[in-house]
Amino acid sequence: METKNYTLDDVEPTYRPMIIDGEDAQTRSGETFTRLSPAHEIEVSSYPQGTQEDVDRAVTAARQALDRGWRQSTGSERSKLLLKVADLVRRDAEALALAETLETGKPITQSRSEVAGTAELWEYAASLARNTQGDAHNALGRDTLAMVVHEPIGVVGMITPWNFPLLIISQKLPFALAAGNTAVVKPSESTSATTVMLGQLIREAGFPAGVVNIVTGDRVVGAAIAEHPGIDMISFTGSTGVGKGIASAAGRDLKKVELELGGKNPQIITANADFTAAVDAGVFGGYFNVGQCCNSGSRLIVHRSIADEFAAAVVERAKHMRVGDPLKADTLVGSLVNDAQLAVVERYVAEGRDAGARLLTGGDRLETGLNGRFYQPTVFADVTARMSIATDEIFGPVLSVLPYETLEEAIGIANSTSFGLSAGIWSNDINEALTAARDLRAGTVWVNRWMDGYPEVPFGGYGHSGIGRELGRQALDEFSELKTIQLQVGIRENRWVDAPDAPRR
Repeated sequence: METKNYTLDDVEPTYRPMIIDGEDAQTRSGETFTRLSPAHEIEVSSYPQGTQEDVDRAVTAARQALDRGWRQSTGSERSKLLLKVADLVRRDAEALALAETLETGKPITQSRSEVAGTAELWEYAASLARNTQGDAHNALGRDTLAMVVHEPIGVVGMITPWNFPLLIISQKLPFALAAGNTAVVKPSESTSATTVMLGQLIREAGFPAGVVNIVTGDRVVGAAIAEHPGIDMISFTGSTGVGKGIASAAGRDLKKVELELGGKNPQIITANADFTAAVDAGVFGGYFNVGQCCNSGSRLIVHRSIADEFAAAVVERAKHMRVGDPLKADTLVGSLVNDAQLAVVERYVAEGRDAGARLLTGGDRLETGLNGRFYQPTVFADVTARMSIATDEIFGPVLSVLPYETLEEAIGIANSTSFGLSAGIWSNDINEALTAARDLRAGTVWVNRWMDGYPEVPFGGYGHSGIGRELGRQALDEFSELKTIQLQVGIRENRWVDAPDAPRR
């Protein structure tokens, strides 16, 4: 893996236009917006401030590309283009990683890993493009044959968040393209760089003009996409609150929606768990990406007999994390994304203190010598299931340790929130592990591991964590419509009206 360090001397502010109908595009108003690095407080990028009119242009281009032939393109054609994008992502990996780090505040080594994972997502989607399958029914009667086929939904609107901008659009876009759809994409206004850069690579790979359109801007653009009558489906990743609003707007036109929303994910640590591995996973689950992760394992539900020892070990391990300048290759944890998210973390930490949770470490901003939004890794003990730090998604580096007596109680605590994205159990008892895996209400359950992901397995949640699934072969189903085709075999002799057939002239 690349180990190069960067300095601010390597950073030049870059203007990146939108992409509409295969061309660089400006907004008719001429307005732009600027992104500052959240870790360094310097300008790194600027973009057109998109409008409803720009969304209209993008939707028109996507519809025309769909009808001009992309819908009827072969799996082989789509697959080759998707594989080309994967190659180009690898070619430009370092530029993508640097842009990702500058806008998100995440460490450069993490960004490099996510770029590598992005290429694999496009490769896997390419394999699915050539393996779309339906059903045939040959036992409906001697004069009947039926087929069930998958068809593209049409134009898909995609709205993505700021925490994993390149990775998350790549959990959606290549699968939608593999199924034969076209797309209008709105990246977060905080982290638009790598999505626009990806759009440029898609164009370079040879995708027809209009198949992928990228409109930059704020919530005005997001609302225009959600409400646009020319868009057939919305795929959104973000907060549960915003997801509900998007689903409501899409529902007025009965658009299909796929939502990957929030999580308040539990890790159950039993008395017979691999203690050291579970401690490390607790730290990783809580502080990876500064806790700004829907999969953050922020609730550590620990057997009471080891709860204090476990919490102390988490605190000690957290002290060894390198928190600071994300441009340095040895940094593990970088900056929060903006002032608003920093304020959210501070509010929840105050609520935890006021509720009577015991603060073991952290709980304040971290001075690093930079102008960024750094926060101390924080651990609360003696947390109860009804405290806000145990029920609400904080999206920051805050871990809560909740003690339990029985596995049934632990599972009850784990299932006590409205979320159901991910969960985990650490146990060397196979019966405990299987019981938890069955009873935990979550779209993904990890056993003796945490937050591993693979393109081959679906991802999504229960309850307020979303609707539908991304990744895996199931992702093609999300971006497809089912059509039943019934065929008459031979001459149809049955008549609804018992009367002589009219003579033919």
